[in-house]
Amino acid sequence: MDSLPDAIIQYILSHLSNARDVAACNCVSKRWRESLTYLRSLYFPRNSFDSRPGSYSSDTVVWKMLSATACLEELVVYSPFTSAGLASWLSLVHSSLKDLELRMDNVMDYQAYLDSPSKLDCIAAAKKLKSLKLWGVLMANPPKWDVFENLLCLEIVGARLEDPALSAALGACPNLTNLVLLGCEGVRSVLIELPYLEHCKLDFYGSGNCSLSLTCPQIELLEVQGCSWIRVRETSCLRNLSIANNAGRVYMVDFGKLSALESLSMRGVQWCWDAISKMLEWSNEVKHLYMKVEFTGDLEAILPFPEVDFVEFFNSHPKLQKFDIHGAMFAALCQKNSLKNVEPGFVIPCLEEVVVQVRSPLNAEQKMNTLESLLKYGKNLKKMVIRILQMKSSHSSTDEFFDEICRLRFMNRKIVRIE
Repeated sequence: MDSLPDAIIQYILSHLSNARDVAACNCVSKRWRESLTYLRSLYFPRNSFDSRPGSYSSDTVVWKMLSATACLEELVVYSPFTSAGLASWLSLVHSSLKDLELRMDNVMDYQAYLDSPSKLDCIAAAKKLKSLKLWGVLMANPPKWDVFENLLCLEIVGARLEDPALSAALGACPNLTNLVLLGCEGVRSVLIELPYLEHCKLDFYGSGNCSLSLTCPQIELLEVQGCSWIRVRETSCLRNLSIANNAGRVYMVDFGKLSALESLSMRGVQWCWDAISKMLEWSNEVKHLYMKVEFTGDLEAILPFPEVDFVEFFNSHPKLQKFDIHGAMFAALCQKNSLKNVEPGFVIPCLEEVVVQVRSPLNAEQKMNTLESLLKYGKNLKKMVIRILQMKSSHSSTDEFFDEICRLRFMNRKIVRIE
């Protein structure tokens, strides 16, 4: 590399990012050390300073490396740091920094949170950020942030939040297009009003009883986990929607017309039937439907799904191409009268793939009728996957039911697969 022009050396070394690699190259020669000025990204792994010799603190080492750069755009720090260290780093690179990712490690550290300024407060210095990702955050009080006009992506993973603090943080990021809150606990009522938001993933940890109100006219993708009450009124652009509640119940959903929706996923232990029926009614244009809800029932009552008319269901979803159906919903389609309204000429026009989960031999005859009807009326059906899970019974009906499924597979071996 000694024969290469300085510009080529600078271009090659500017693509380094790992702090250990940068430190090693810094020792090669004066020419290489000067070329590292043009680094665009620096990444400090969790163990960056585990075997560090010398008397300098980790905050000081990071500061020295940052001070040697002239136009750093991305900084990722997973190694431990202090609020004073972070403040000193950002004072060096705030004018060029666009992407910042920090492992805060203060979810349980109230003493560190009392530092003034706190780590969260220090981030305010990086006013030109386009992307901010934080891991292990304690946000009990509103962060002292000005408005991040350029911030498009905010990700917070593993956090303890209070409602006013989260509201203030989102208010400081009015131009977000991508919002991710994963593994967050402590929130009870979430209000999101972001006019440019397109992708939103929310995962609230805890008892699963928080409420969500979202007003984002540009939203295209929404994934929600852990909410019992959900209100999303502006949905003209919404194409992908996932609602899950693994710890609590889904009591109420309130959406605008889902005319653009292509993919809908509903998961959880218990949903009120009113919420399920409304979602199915609003999503009549959907192409991919995934349903894995175990029970219905209002409040504390746990009930099976009511009967769902086979013909009415598919007539109401004429564009459905892929149908993942698990447990209770499949049983609802397999009731005695579900197939009584089949009329001459009835077809399922667009269905290409069905994934069915079977867990019990109960109502075996009706279940077989439903599977055969999917094959019969799904004129474009190319793939049917039957998953048999936890079917534990010593009764002969279990073996007979399994034999019937195997027969179905043999008769339709190009389409049917058993897992």
